[in-house]
Amino acid sequence: MKLIDTHCHIQDIGHNLKDNNTTNIWAKLDQTIDQVIKEAIDAEVQKLIVVGCNLDESIWAVEVARKYPNVFCSIGIHPHEADNYSIDKEWIEVFKSLIQDPKVVAVGECGLDFHYNYSRQTNQLKILEQQIELALSVDKPIIFHVRDGFDQFFKIFDKYNSKSQIRGVLHSYTDNLQNLELALSQNLYIGVNGIATFCKDDNLLKLYKKIPTQNLILETDSPYLTPIPFRGTINTPKNVKQIARFLAELRGEELEYLAEYTTNNSQKLFSI
Repeated sequence: MKLIDTHCHIQDIGHNLKDNNTTNIWAKLDQTIDQVIKEAIDAEVQKLIVVGCNLDESIWAVEVARKYPNVFCSIGIHPHEADNYSIDKEWIEVFKSLIQDPKVVAVGECGLDFHYNYSRQTNQLKILEQQIELALSVDKPIIFHVRDGFDQFFKIFDKYNSKSQIRGVLHSYTDNLQNLELALSQNLYIGVNGIATFCKDDNLLKLYKKIPTQNLILETDSPYLTPIPFRGTINTPKNVKQIARFLAELRGEELEYLAEYTTNNSQKLFSI
């Protein structure tokens, strides 16, 4: 069986920064990045995509991807970080250089988060558009983070998609059926993670069953969103297998079948 974790943040392991929540979580894990990757491989997770959320994390992601043959990466500015990059132009120039690396397979995660609004909405919109333009300039897919901002998201998406075909995935999808159908009509992939295993919303569980086989991909978002039965521990890429097992049962599919088509989808989207 072959599995792919299309979204994790293991590049932050070993970087313990007081103002970075992800690095602080990893600091509590008594494992090296080598051990985390080996455990993933042992659990039949053969490829990983490490995802950047700011300039430093994106640089680290590229460094990790260069070191390990089965690791790839994306570079991105998360909507929570938009205020920090709305004036500074340095990041986009660095990204234009990094995007040329063959191990960089996507732009993101980027998007809109109007739930928390840690950054001003105007800046979130601006930074999202800049990253869409970057991805389209090199024909790379995009990893989208959208929460409570789908109306604005689809307006921006349609504006750019009318000129050039946007390829991408809605990471950690937990929205409604209407927005799912809009996303599917635009040929977007849908990323599902450990949330599915501990979700108590029947409508969301029904939605996960409705995702077409050709649009579903798997992710952990580690170190976050640890699936059942490992809640209370730090999430790592090896847990893709647990997510796959849960979804296969939920959707009434054989585990090997779900693993095969989600892996094929991931390989197709990210060219890995």
